[in-house]
Amino acid sequence: MRHFRDVLSSGLKVVTVETPHLHSAVCSVYVRVGSRHENENTNGVSHMLEHLFFRGSHKYRDSVLMNAAVEAVGGNLNGSTSRDSSAYYTPAHPDGIAVAIRILGDMLTRPLLTHAETEKRVIIEEMLDEVDERGRDIDVENLTKQKLFEGHPLALKIAGTPESVNAMTMKQVRAHFESKYVTGNLVVAVAGPVKRELIVREVEKSFAHLPRGHHALEIPAPAAKTEGPHTHFVTLDEAQVEFRLCFPTVAEDHHDAQALGLLRRVLDDGLSSRLPFNVVEKRGLAYSIGASIDAYRDCGSFDIDGACAPQNLSEVIGEIGKTLATLRAGKITSEELTRAKRRLSMHLGFLQDSPGDLCGWFGGIELFRPSETFAAREAIVKAVKLSDLVRVANRYLAPDRLLAVSVGAKAAKKPFEKAVQKLAKTLSRT
Repeated sequence: MRHFRDVLSSGLKVVTVETPHLHSAVCSVYVRVGSRHENENTNGVSHMLEHLFFRGSHKYRDSVLMNAAVEAVGGNLNGSTSRDSSAYYTPAHPDGIAVAIRILGDMLTRPLLTHAETEKRVIIEEMLDEVDERGRDIDVENLTKQKLFEGHPLALKIAGTPESVNAMTMKQVRAHFESKYVTGNLVVAVAGPVKRELIVREVEKSFAHLPRGHHALEIPAPAAKTEGPHTHFVTLDEAQVEFRLCFPTVAEDHHDAQALGLLRRVLDDGLSSRLPFNVVEKRGLAYSIGASIDAYRDCGSFDIDGACAPQNLSEVIGEIGKTLATLRAGKITSEELTRAKRRLSMHLGFLQDSPGDLCGWFGGIELFRPSETFAAREAIVKAVKLSDLVRVANRYLAPDRLLAVSVGAKAAKKPFEKAVQKLAKTLSRT
């Protein structure tokens, strides 16, 4: 496997990962645009553009022609929008990768931007999963971001709101497209049994209509709140209570990021790790429990998500508190650290068998900073010590940083708030 980074004369970055041992290829286009680059009046416009791109382009006049062309080379078009970026991608047979590049190039540089009213209806249907019958937000992810980043664009919902989407004009959509879909704000990545020279040449032709421009700028993330714990509860008549315990942390390239990643694996990396074993396997208190890290260019969070019956909520949060306290108290074994490192190393190996993951590793990261090799990442991880895990546990999994969000029956509100306060006291004692 060899990877290359080329910058065209227009400023467009092209990443090629040659993997002669694989049998499929992927073309992905990453754009530094998402809900973070919006305001309340334009909220949802990045996601709206994602929908409209698939409605047709200059060469492929409708979605049938566009999809038939990519399917003919073994592909299927996909897109996604997040808070800080968007991605468009398709697998393809290696012999047809040039066709995939041409389709994505025409789609993203010369879109027709039609059927907006139809797509508005589709998007609003999508939103129904995130709200109740009264239109209140019941999505734990959205609620957490709204509280964590209150008053900042990172608090905005990715799809927008029914009000912002219905009020959106084509003038706003086109303005967003023209300002964000420019050479300095995109990375085209291709991985598979391909040749760098062919890929660079094809990208240069297929994205020739892309206007020149610089990468998007973001309003810096607000400083983490440290006067917690904070709680937020939304009542919903459901059989289970969902919750998230969120601890603000650091950016994805911060020097503490890898230690936090390994700490997360000690906590939750399979049913034999601490959190699922203590809460689910050993005590049967919850149906689901998990820990994750959500990181951006300039901030991040360490999240613990769960769902359980209301009568188990206090005990579940109590067990989480006890488990976190052991990490803060330094009760982490060298065997656990070794296992976490070994699991991470295997994960990095698995990524190298996937053209899509290779595009994301080398291409998606290029939106924000130079990518690193797998060997460089392994070297950083190898250098992490037990003392680093204890240090980051005490610094970031601290009670004054805690934001706890829950959605469930009204009767669970007070037990939830009391359990969070008890958890904070447990953490304070370590």
